[in-house]
Amino acid sequence: MAKSSADDEELRRACEAAIEGTKQKIVLSIRVAKSHGIWGKSGKLGRHMAKPRVLALSTKSMGQRTKAFLRVLKYSTGGVLEPAKLYKLKHLSKVEVIANDPSGCSFTLGFDNLRSQSVTPPQWTMRNIDDRNRLLFCILNICKDVLGRLPKVVGIDVVEMALWAKENTPAVPKQTNQQDGVPVAATVTESDLKVTVERELVSQAEEEDMEALLGNYLMGIGEAEVFSESLKRELLALEAANVHAILESEPLIEEVLQGLEAATYCVDDMDEWLGIFNVKLRHMREDIESIETRNNKLEMQSVNNVSLIEELDKLLERLQVPSEHAACLTGGSFDEAHMLQNIEACEWLTGALRGLQVPNLDPSYANMRAVKEKRTELEKLKTMFVRRASEFLRNYFASLVDFMISDKSYFSQRGQLKRPDHADLRYKCRTYARLLQHLKSLDKNCLGPLRKAYCSSLNLLLRREAREFANELRASTKASRNPTVWLEASAGSSHSSHNADTYAVSEAYAKMLTIFIPLLVDESSFFAHFMCFEVPALVPPGGVANGNKDGYNDANDNDDLGIMDIDENDGKAGKNSADLAALNESLQDLLNGIQEDFYAVVDWAYKIDPLRCISMHGITERYLSGQKADAAGFVRLLLGDLESRISVQFNHFVDEACHQIERNERNVRQMGVLSYIPRFATLATRMEQYIQGQSRDLADQAHTKFVSIMFVTLEKIAQTDPKYADVFLLENYAAFQNSLYDLANVVPTLAKFYHQASEAYEQACTRHISMIILYQFEKLFQFTRKIEDLMFTITPEEIPFQLGLSKMDLRKMLKSSLSGVDKSISAMYKRLHKNLTSEELLPSLWDKCKKDFLDKYESFAQLVAKIYPNESIPSVSEMRELLASM
Repeated sequence: MAKSSADDEELRRACEAAIEGTKQKIVLSIRVAKSHGIWGKSGKLGRHMAKPRVLALSTKSMGQRTKAFLRVLKYSTGGVLEPAKLYKLKHLSKVEVIANDPSGCSFTLGFDNLRSQSVTPPQWTMRNIDDRNRLLFCILNICKDVLGRLPKVVGIDVVEMALWAKENTPAVPKQTNQQDGVPVAATVTESDLKVTVERELVSQAEEEDMEALLGNYLMGIGEAEVFSESLKRELLALEAANVHAILESEPLIEEVLQGLEAATYCVDDMDEWLGIFNVKLRHMREDIESIETRNNKLEMQSVNNVSLIEELDKLLERLQVPSEHAACLTGGSFDEAHMLQNIEACEWLTGALRGLQVPNLDPSYANMRAVKEKRTELEKLKTMFVRRASEFLRNYFASLVDFMISDKSYFSQRGQLKRPDHADLRYKCRTYARLLQHLKSLDKNCLGPLRKAYCSSLNLLLRREAREFANELRASTKASRNPTVWLEASAGSSHSSHNADTYAVSEAYAKMLTIFIPLLVDESSFFAHFMCFEVPALVPPGGVANGNKDGYNDANDNDDLGIMDIDENDGKAGKNSADLAALNESLQDLLNGIQEDFYAVVDWAYKIDPLRCISMHGITERYLSGQKADAAGFVRLLLGDLESRISVQFNHFVDEACHQIERNERNVRQMGVLSYIPRFATLATRMEQYIQGQSRDLADQAHTKFVSIMFVTLEKIAQTDPKYADVFLLENYAAFQNSLYDLANVVPTLAKFYHQASEAYEQACTRHISMIILYQFEKLFQFTRKIEDLMFTITPEEIPFQLGLSKMDLRKMLKSSLSGVDKSISAMYKRLHKNLTSEELLPSLWDKCKKDFLDKYESFAQLVAKIYPNESIPSVSEMRELLASM
């Protein structure tokens, strides 16, 4: 057999060198193969490849305690051992031999302090069984001696290990060293551990018993099957002997059976007696139960009678009508002093009717005759009270309004504008607000006639207030009337004298809105809450939501806020589409007809100054954007109608002005600047003054329509006399630009038309100047045009040989055209001046004429130099000096 690596002294010294400095002593060192493979299963070779390692058992003495370690050492690249891992043997919990390994040389060591117990521990494979047993014996002995316990051993027979130890380990006595007469603890070495292996695993007494047992059968330990068969035969013999002993004890059994039979007779007699007693007890128990049942029924009946009496008392209290409430409901007064009693009676009636309904009343009571009769009686009371209260409120609303209408001090009078004041009206109505809520809970259908009566009465008051206020507003506003004819030629130059300031007109309209729009919104809000419509609350008065800048914020504004406090449950009333539709219909009845007075103010303002429609449109739009609440639906419609009427009136003015422009077309001959161009500038300036930061939709639409008609009419008039069309167009387009220059810088719409007029002016100037130049130098530039046309078909060298383009023809043309060039230029200037009516345009037009003439002459000079190189003509610089001197 090959020598084991455990006996290799060089390996031991290499291990000691690797752990030098740790104060540990090597007990055993042996070579192993480390792997993570699984026996009997295929895997990746790279992962399960065996790696050479050295396992070293070491101990470290610390006073009276000794620590044991298991070290794993690996070979470095130079073949030198170096520590890889360190395990403490005190944490060793299991030693398991791999069952799937046919050689039995592989095992695993389980430690209870590993961080991840789910990771498979490494497998250690020895060279042979002897090396495996030698390492495991050494581990077990150290655990026994040092730690005082053994780990769990799995997969190996302890007896087999003891027998192996006995055969392979010589008995060596353990010596104790003495130093100076003092005993010293002997160092535990691997050779010493060999001696104690057998003793530790199997005790001496057990071993002697096993030897005696084996000696009886005179067979070797290897004959396990023969040994097992012998043990089975002996077991059968023992069982047979026991049965035989039982059969020999028959007399004893007979005596036992006789005693059992006597005891059976006694038991039967006792069972009969117990049956008799049981019958008697059952009869007694039935009698007792019968008595208890009768007692329970009587007790239950007594309790039920008491409860029934209590319930009947409560029902009688519920069915009884208090005399004071009955008097109020049937014939009480609705004066303000008695309203508290009426409200209490309504609350009681509402609660009584609700208490007789099935959800609040036991269903067993609902069909009782007394309950039905009482419910009928309460319904009659409810009907009577609702009829009386509705009749009173209808008369009350009418009387309140009639009283206010009969008193002229409530309305505007001559020389005095009166702001409508409904504080007293609302205060008196609010007295009956809670009554209306109770009427709604009693009978929802009764509110319809009441709402109509309230709307009919208040509508008369509102229309009277609006009519008187509008009449006095128009009478007290002093403003001179501006003419509606702005752009007609017959208006003459005296038009500007009538352009009086009409600011008071738009201020009067704004005042009408400032007074009445918040009033109508507040009345709508008050009506919605007073008449118990379930709609969201309005924006609180005094906010910018009403477009109110002047401040309709007096003490009366707080009148509406108290409506939300009439009932605690109003806060949770949600938006109801049906109620919203009914509210809009009622508001139509409440406020219908008042729009006529607003229309009258708009028409009056339009007659004084149509341009004031711009500022009135902006004011209306501002108020319209502030009405967001559901209760302001009719006010939004009113403002929308006002906005539409203002737009219609202004569009009527724009259409009339456009007809005035178009009438210029029918004149026989138009010369110079048309009259409507400077007047439009005045009109546009005034329109921009009226905008003042408001919406400019109306003004932009008017600008677009005016200028479009002006340009179309201008072109049509120019076509009536083609000879002077260009002069007519350039003068008018120039006048348009000059008159609207400042406005075009700030008004985008006019800036667009300004650029359009500028382009048309440039085109008319170009056409007119070209006509004048060609008229004076027709032969010169006709000769140039012939040359340019021929250059598309023949080479420049061939042109002098063409008919009419020879050098002689060139000289004749130059003599006739340029012999008196200064006179021709003077004639050109006179012709330009003759047709112009606007003297201020002449300098710019003459500069443009000279520039165009020089450009044309320069082109002619270049052609002559190219085609007739030997011919001399006046140079461009000479011609430029000549033009500059004139």
